[in-house]
Amino acid sequence: MTRPIGAPCWIDLLTSDTGRAREFYPRLFGWTAGEAAEQFGGYFMFMRDGVPVAGCMPKLPGMPGSDRPDTWGVYLSADDAKATAEAALGRGATLREGPMDIADLGTEAVLDDLGGARIGIWQARRFGGLSVFNEPGAPAYFELMTRDYARAVAFYRDVFGWEGVASDTPEFRITTLRDGGLTIAGIMEASQYLPAGGRDSWAVYVNVTDTDAALATVTELGGTVIQPATDTPYGRLAEAADPTGARFKLAG
Repeated sequence: MTRPIGAPCWIDLLTSDTGRAREFYPRLFGWTAGEAAEQFGGYFMFMRDGVPVAGCMPKLPGMPGSDRPDTWGVYLSADDAKATAEAALGRGATLREGPMDIADLGTEAVLDDLGGARIGIWQARRFGGLSVFNEPGAPAYFELMTRDYARAVAFYRDVFGWEGVASDTPEFRITTLRDGGLTIAGIMEASQYLPAGGRDSWAVYVNVTDTDAALATVTELGGTVIQPATDTPYGRLAEAADPTGARFKLAG
């Protein structure tokens, strides 16, 4: 399944301990870990039933993002990574990496948006990114949590072409991106949820068959439950962190 231009198309983990990641995520999500590619700084892919679902990159001294906690990153699809990066910079973003060609796979750039959230740009060539979505062990949803909701919505509209659907109430403000009848991503006003002084951030939700069982596995493997499982109109949701602190969400 190819994601439309501007939509989330790939995720990867920037981690201080690839060994623990290679143990933790396969046991939690049923993934297998591919071989590290030395020509790409030790980058490797996690596979679900032989299909790539995520990447993993070791933190290296001086690399963009090495000054931050371990984190999952989201990439948005672009038909021209250079032009998209220039548009982002023109609207106040900060470039952290690229644009640069990744062999013949595609062109990548990584930036901080207006609220400091790390977001990637991917212009596909030989590698299109995610081809499985919202199935057990695959990404299910992507969400930007922001303190400046209106500004964030305008940024992603102007830079990535988002034509979001607003569902605003006095208590809850969110703009969602849809692909046909499927809601794939959202921008949420999250001032009450973000830590004081912290940056805006993107969250990755992974589909699981049993959210409570997944949380039990998280703790068994040395991870942490951040938010216990809660029933919502969107499923049974929870938030957890892996053994080195990288956060992710579960949707069952």
